[in-house]
Amino acid sequence: MHKRLVIAATLGAFGMLSAPAIADAASEIATATDHAGYAVAGTNLDAVRMHLHHAVNCLVGPRGKGFDKSNENPCTGDGNGAIPDTTNAATKAKLESVVVTAESGIGAKDEAMAKKFASDVYATLRGIK
Repeated sequence: MHKRLVIAATLGAFGMLSAPAIADAASEIATATDHAGYAVAGTNLDAVRMHLHHAVNCLVGPRGKGFDKSNENPCTGDGNGAIPDTTNAATKAKLESVVVTAESGIGAKDEAMAKKFASDVYATLRGIK
């Protein structure tokens, strides 16, 4: 019985290794940038909003303010979100500003305005990479 507990504990520890050992803010920012670009290229308002949600989810992470679990998180497995995983204060401030801009795009009533916000998000994120 004791052997089984040791084996189970060992296997459980290995299972925890499947989560990211090191948070990768750069990867999360890159993925958010990609999705901001997809938002800019969106063919309708719903597509623009969807990809902006994806970008926000990558930036804030699953426990962050603004995370929308009804939308995909393309950064699952990369860390806790670019903002919580970023240690540089200036970068963190830029990312927080980007979230505000993205949320404005998500709330936009027309496609052109949503794409304008998406374009701003994309340009700012590209400057961070």
